[in-house]
Amino acid sequence: MLLPTVPRIRLRSAVQPAIDTPFGPLTFTTAIGNTGLPLLPDELFELPGGRTVARWVRPAARVELLLTPYDPELCPETWGPLTDCRAAVWRIDAFAPFGRVQFSAGLSARLPEGVDAGYDGGQALAAITVEDEKTRLTVGGDDAEAICWAADAGEVPRRWAALIDEVYNHSFSTWGVDFGHNGMSWTLPPLEAGDHCELPVIAAWAPVTDESANTWYAVMASPTVLLRQVAAESAQRADAPEAG
Repeated sequence: MLLPTVPRIRLRSAVQPAIDTPFGPLTFTTAIGNTGLPLLPDELFELPGGRTVARWVRPAARVELLLTPYDPELCPETWGPLTDCRAAVWRIDAFAPFGRVQFSAGLSARLPEGVDAGYDGGQALAAITVEDEKTRLTVGGDDAEAICWAADAGEVPRRWAALIDEVYNHSFSTWGVDFGHNGMSWTLPPLEAGDHCELPVIAAWAPVTDESANTWYAVMASPTVLLRQVAAESAQRADAPEAG
């Protein structure tokens, strides 16, 4: 379960979770086996600071999606300021074995003429960058190598660490990250009952005239870092004295 100690309010009506970007909403989908989850969650909760957690519950799995503002704390002496940065943490808790689970993040609007978009990954980062004459947007998350490394932090099943040999030998074909102009899709290795997995997705945008690659470096956080920041900021809000 995501952030079990952070206070939350259940919202009466659920909406499709999305991150608003300059190039339209960044939306998310999940498929378990051959079955896609509905776009609208079963439950939606509001957390402090304008954050939300969406939840889908099925007999064989629980899926949660946190949407949150994110401060990547880029050094101002090296990186230009971001216009904005938003993050998602996707978590699945498996109650039964699954041979295939897929999670996707993509811009739902068709990109207009004159917008460049393409793969921009590297250094254990899966990413795309979209830009026009004014704005550069980078959307990033874990690539296959980073997914294996995440086992050491307990963000994915421990046995996935051994899959790094498949990545280095380019012998994996049933799991990994697929790219399109508008987004990315993660297909996970098999999950067993009792497993959980957390994946980050970060969207950062800035003026295209900034040449410091700030949006690229902003999207390199792990889910542990994202969740720690949310928990810390929520605790600060709870401890702050009430106005008046």
